Amino acid sequence: MTDTSAHLIALDWGTSSLRAWLLDGHGQILDSRHEPWGILHTPERDFARAYQTVVGEWRHAHPDLPALACGMIGSRGGWQEVPYVAAPADAGAIASGLIEIETGIDRLALVPGVMQHSDAATGALPNVMRGEETQLIGVMARQPALSQNSLLVMPGTHSKWARVERERLVGFTTHMTGELYAVLREHSILGRPAHECQENASEAASLEAFDEGLANARAAGSAGLSGQLFSVRSRVLADELSPAASLAYLSGLLIGEEVRSATATLSGTSRPSLALIGDDALCQRYSRALSYFDYTNVQTIHDASISGLMTIARHAGVIDPV
Repeated sequence: MTDTSAHLIALDWGTSSLRAWLLDGHGQILDSRHEPWGILHTPERDFARAYQTVVGEWRHAHPDLPALACGMIGSRGGWQEVPYVAAPADAGAIASGLIEIETGIDRLALVPGVMQHSDAATGALPNVMRGEETQLIGVMARQPALSQNSLLVMPGTHSKWARVERERLVGFTTHMTGELYAVLREHSILGRPAHECQENASEAASLEAFDEGLANARAAGSAGLSGQLFSVRSRVLADELSPAASLAYLSGLLIGEEVRSATATLSGTSRPSLALIGDDALCQRYSRALSYFDYTNVQTIHDASISGLMTIARHAGVIDPV
């Protein structure tokens, strides 16, 4: 008989939103809540009250249920900072870094982020993630084949390219593509043509401009991104690009450069499997970009936070193994 009783209160509490789920022993959703109360938008920055509002009913019904939260709630700007665990890290290492805090109605365990330290031998620079590690653990649990040798791509404001080997997160890079696009769009001359024309490009025109950006990023050679960016303006002046489609072209340049640099060292038959994790619309753009660099049929994996939280909870011993 399938056990449909509640086993875990799970939260993904990020910068812009708070998602919470009441889960059974197999990670199936029994109930859920979603509020726009990310750590930057929590009313009066009263995290305890927000938490009590979201999970209070579940806690009343299940007084002994464990509660676990991942995301920026455990950052320096969140409820309480949770120290990073060092990469390489697996689910067990992340589970060992949990800390518990008093919420006023129960005790909540917070998931640590992961820090990659400098490595002179490889040239790696310090890097951090907080929240993404839980999704990565979830993907490894859901798709064991990807846990052995893969490069998992998480598009977003700060995109992550995470290398996974033998069920461990061994290293990662962060690309500020989304934030750079927003800054250039709103605070540079590159965004002016689109703002001033006061019209929207058709979907076909936008897609064509995006593809042109990808193609130029791939062909950039020694000029690199810095030598290509001004073409967002110069191509408009030369009547090669419509003002309305100029931002789509900029997006293609930026995403194309990200993909070019992140895949530059991948070659041969032993290259890792690639997969995208995240929102459909954004992952479709990255899938299109990857195809320009000969990475085709890259699968998209939707939100794996629940699977990751369940896996971490099992490794921490707060719920029983399957």
